[in-house]
Amino acid sequence: MIQVKVFDYEHEKDLEHGMNDFLKGLDDTKIVDIKYHIAAIPEDEEEQIYCFSGMVIYRK
Repeated sequence: MIQVKVFDYEHEKDLEHGMNDFLKGLDDTKIVDIKYHIAAIPEDEEEQIYCFSGMVIYRK
């Protein structure tokens, strides 16, 4: 069965750590694909909110 695990963080390093922790428990042969996305949302004229997200598609 194919499943997904979605990650969403405000900081890129947090996403990296979260995904790496998940992948440690997953056999490499089970990984189908990994997706990565960044969104930048202007909060006001001086600040932006960043959203770093990733998705692991894997076989269970």
